[in-house]
Amino acid sequence: MKVVLVAIHPYPSPQAVPLANACLAAYLATDEELSARVRAVLCDFFTGTAVGTCVDDILANAPDAVGFSVYLWNRDDARAVADELRRRAPGLTLFAGGPEATADPAGLLTGSSFDFLIQGEGEIPFLDVMGRLEIGEPGRGAVGTAWLDNDTLKHTPARPIRLIDTAPSPLLTGIIDPSGYPGILWQLARGCDFSCEYCFDDKGERGVRRYSLERIDAELDVIVRSGVPQVFVLDSTFNQDRERAKKVLKMIRARARHVHFHFEVRSEFIDREMAKLFAGITCSLQIGLQSADPKILRRIRRHLDPDDFRERIGLLNESGAIFGFDLIYGLPGDSLAAFRRSLDFALELYPNHLDIFPLAILPGTILANRASSEGLEHLTAPPYTLTGSPTFTPSDLERAARLAEACDIFYTRGKAVAWFNSVASALRLSPAALLDEFAAWLDDTRQKGERGTDLGDQDIWLMQREFLDRIFRRRKRAALLPLALDLVDYHYYFAAALVAPPPPLPTDRELSGRDLLGAVFSLAPTARLAHFSYEIVDILEAGEVDLAAFRDCFAPSGSWAVIYPRGGDVYTEPLLESYAKFLQGLDGTGQAGAAASRAGLTRAEAREFLDFAAAEGIVVLATQAQ
Repeated sequence: MKVVLVAIHPYPSPQAVPLANACLAAYLATDEELSARVRAVLCDFFTGTAVGTCVDDILANAPDAVGFSVYLWNRDDARAVADELRRRAPGLTLFAGGPEATADPAGLLTGSSFDFLIQGEGEIPFLDVMGRLEIGEPGRGAVGTAWLDNDTLKHTPARPIRLIDTAPSPLLTGIIDPSGYPGILWQLARGCDFSCEYCFDDKGERGVRRYSLERIDAELDVIVRSGVPQVFVLDSTFNQDRERAKKVLKMIRARARHVHFHFEVRSEFIDREMAKLFAGITCSLQIGLQSADPKILRRIRRHLDPDDFRERIGLLNESGAIFGFDLIYGLPGDSLAAFRRSLDFALELYPNHLDIFPLAILPGTILANRASSEGLEHLTAPPYTLTGSPTFTPSDLERAARLAEACDIFYTRGKAVAWFNSVASALRLSPAALLDEFAAWLDDTRQKGERGTDLGDQDIWLMQREFLDRIFRRRKRAALLPLALDLVDYHYYFAAALVAPPPPLPTDRELSGRDLLGAVFSLAPTARLAHFSYEIVDILEAGEVDLAAFRDCFAPSGSWAVIYPRGGDVYTEPLLESYAKFLQGLDGTGQAGAAASRAGLTRAEAREFLDFAAAEGIVVLATQAQ
């Protein structure tokens, strides 16, 4: 017998990994007799893939049964594929699992082609279902299944895994090979100890079940050997058990500093040692702020002490750790004004990024059960988002959405963390007010049909410059504009160099044995030659810049620098104008000596500089650049 397990991911990304289905396939092996007769095959697709294409690929495996992992984002796609499978292969057994199957079983089953659903944690039900199907019995009625009987929903109780380590690891069994993915999902725990009313994470088995450190250690070895560049850690509160979290971070620090890890953490469990451990590895933290108003948060069973939050985020900033916040607008009692205050609170703490979402009233959550009494109007199908409330009108929700998009483009994707607050202060605007201005400018200037997702990094940088030029002049702060643009430019070049793979570096022997001035060089594609209005060394030494105070102390004398990656870091090399012109003249077409002459350098000066620039990866031979 063969079962195809289907995952429909929202889009290609480092997180598009079929972990849930892989866990089912791995658990099948715990029954040696059954696994000898049943084979599980994983099929991956993306939302928007033609239904016929999905069905062709599934049927090419000649399955007896097909299961779908159904989430908010792929519910409609999964139903459409199942309907076409039913039409083309009427004898197939079709079933689904995942959050939607647990949260809204009647809605998912009604009018669909699914014979039954698996609810809650899927491993034990999946094994029972496969055992029944293999001997010709129906899957409905197996442990943890739900089905419709004459339009009446029926179900059998789920049975979660008590000893979580008894579930085989998809990584250790080889069902998921990290080397085949641009990123990997690494599950360290299941469940949640918190009961936020808008969230579904605490449903099913109460509390948190954590995998043993021995298993985590073995999986980390697989991750390190695979060379996968990114790891998304699945543990809704990674740092709740402080000592355990620190042990995991020390494992990573010892063996996997080259891998980028993404963690979900809560601020109240951060201490100084933990902040330093996060800063000591390559990682980013996601912190669920949701709102900066304690009264709003209490209504959804969350707690916030603003002073404590600031203090603990200060530890992250002090250590140099990278972090971002989640914000939700439209929570019960929230308003546009309160959302703007939350934006101000969040941005004043220098997060690397903000992820902002409208409230979604997810089926099966506590909030969904009392949405009507709260006056929360919302879509009844995915994505279930709020359409209005007593304190958040539909028009205000539209304004909040524009503000969220402005923040995403201007701040997060625009990599503005280092200069945003300085610019807002110079303009005498709050962070939210500055983003409001950008949102209005964006509405006025964007082309018809143009979407924020269509913008590349360079597009956003040029938009930032154009917008700042206009608003500094309009608010009669034009004298501060050159310094503001210096900050924008420097951090754009720095961010571009940070993600650029450095070129291979020549050996000392290769350089010493070559006539460098007779060779043809060009600026390395990863190096950025930049001109600034102010002396770049003064800007960098000033740290967080007060634009007015800096202008009072320094004259705009102009400066040059080359910004480039090397050995995992980014370097800024200040340059005299003659050396900058020399680099400009290295265009990959003429000999370096001729460019040196045009720049006014002696041959000795040019040779010494070329030796340095080639060794650093600032310039490359023209043949390397091709």
